[in-house]
Amino acid sequence: MDILFRIRGGLDLAFQLATTDEASTKKTLGYVFSDLANKLSSDVLILRICHSSVYVWPNNGMNTVPELTDDSACKEIRRFIQFDQDDETKRKLGKKKDKKLQDTIVNIDLMLEMTSSLAALAPVIERESKEHHYINMTLPVDVVVSVSPEETWGNITGYIKPDLFLAFAEASGIGGTLNLSCFCLLFTLTHWLLSVTVAKVVGFSELHGLFSLPCDRPYFKRANAYHFPDEPYKDGYLRNPHLHLNSPGMESGMVYLVHGVYSYHHYMQDRMDDSGWGCAYRSLQTICSWFKHQGYIDAPIPTHKEIQQALVDAGDKPATFVGSRQWIGSIEVQFVLNQLFGITSKILFVSQGSELALQGRELANHFKTEGTPVMIGKCSSIKECQWPPYAEFHFKFIIDLNAILLFPGQGWCGWKGSEFWNKDAYYNLCLPQRPKTI
Repeated sequence: MDILFRIRGGLDLAFQLATTDEASTKKTLGYVFSDLANKLSSDVLILRICHSSVYVWPNNGMNTVPELTDDSACKEIRRFIQFDQDDETKRKLGKKKDKKLQDTIVNIDLMLEMTSSLAALAPVIERESKEHHYINMTLPVDVVVSVSPEETWGNITGYIKPDLFLAFAEASGIGGTLNLSCFCLLFTLTHWLLSVTVAKVVGFSELHGLFSLPCDRPYFKRANAYHFPDEPYKDGYLRNPHLHLNSPGMESGMVYLVHGVYSYHHYMQDRMDDSGWGCAYRSLQTICSWFKHQGYIDAPIPTHKEIQQALVDAGDKPATFVGSRQWIGSIEVQFVLNQLFGITSKILFVSQGSELALQGRELANHFKTEGTPVMIGKCSSIKECQWPPYAEFHFKFIIDLNAILLFPGQGWCGWKGSEFWNKDAYYNLCLPQRPKTI
C-alpha cells in the first residue's frame, strides 16, 4: 500500500496598497507573489514531520536526523513518528484495518524559517502620513504525494516541491488576480486520490468534463472531499460501522454493500430520549445522512419533529401527529424523503418473511446501481438492512463502535440470515433512488 505524504500549511500574505485601481493592485501583487515564490525555492522552506522531531530543508537536502539520507526508503520516516499517549491509546483500541490505514499517512507541516544566518541589519522606520489599504490573508496549501514505501527519501522531496509550487500558483492566481475565496480539497475518483485547489468559481459540469466523469452524481461537492482515516469526524457520529464487521462467512455468493459514507444514528442520541418511538426515525436519519455525505443534499439531518411535520405537510398525518410517539414505517420514510428533499423511492412488498431471501437479486441490483441504504419495515417493528444476508441496525444506549459491534448477546450491528425474519409477517422495503444530478 502506498504512503500518502500530506503537506499542509498556510502562506501568509501581508502588504499595503496605496491605491485600489486594478493596475496598481496587480503590480503590487506581482512583487508579493514573486517574493513568496523565491522563499519557496530558497533555504527558508522547512517541512516538519508531525509527531516527530524531524525537520527537513528540501531545497538544500538537510534534515535533523542523520540516519535519514537521500537513499533511505521513505517508509523509514515512520520510525521517527511518535504519537501522544492519548493518540496511541486510541490507535491501539482501533481495528487493525484502521491502524494500517493510519500508518500509510505521514502528515507534514509547511513552514518558513523566520530567522536568518546573515548578520542582523539595523531596522529602518519610515512614516508616511497618508491612507493605505492593509491586506492580510493566508493562502491555504494542502498537497498530497502518493509514493511506494520503497521510494527513496531524496525522490520524495523532489516530488513535493513541484506540487507545492503548483498549489501556490493556483491559490495565488499567478497570471491573473488574487483569489480571496481559494480553498483546497482532495477527492477520490474511482481508485485514485485527486488534489483539487479551487482557486476560482467554476461550474461542476466543467470539472466533470475535465476529468471525463459522468454527470449523474456529485463528485466535487465539499461533502465528497476525501476524509483521511487519521482524522476524527467533527460531528461525533460514527461512520459506516458495517465495514468493521467480520466476513459473514459464506462459502459462496457475493456480498453487496452500500456505496459511499453514512453516519450512524441511534436511540438516545442528540440529547433526546426517543426510547419507544420505534427506530424508523433513526433509520431515516441514517438514510438522510447518506444523501448528505454523498453531496446530494445540503440541509441538516431532520429531527424527529421535522420528520413528523413533513408527514403532516405531505398530507399523510393529522396535525396532532407532531410531538407524538407514534411509529412510522417504510411508506412514511418514502414520503419524508420526497417531501423534504425531492428524493423518490421504490417500495418492494414482501407478503411474508420467508420470501425475503427470494429478493436477493432485486437487492443486489439495487446496491449495484443505486447504492443507497435500504430500510425494511414490518407491521409492528422496523429493521434496517444494507446488504444480503441482512445486517440489523436496532439499538439503544450505544456509546462507541466496540459497543455497537460487540455488545454481549445483542449484536446491535451484525449479519442476519434469512431465519431472522418472521416468516408469518409481511414487510415493506424502501429503496431510495439516487437523483440524477451533479
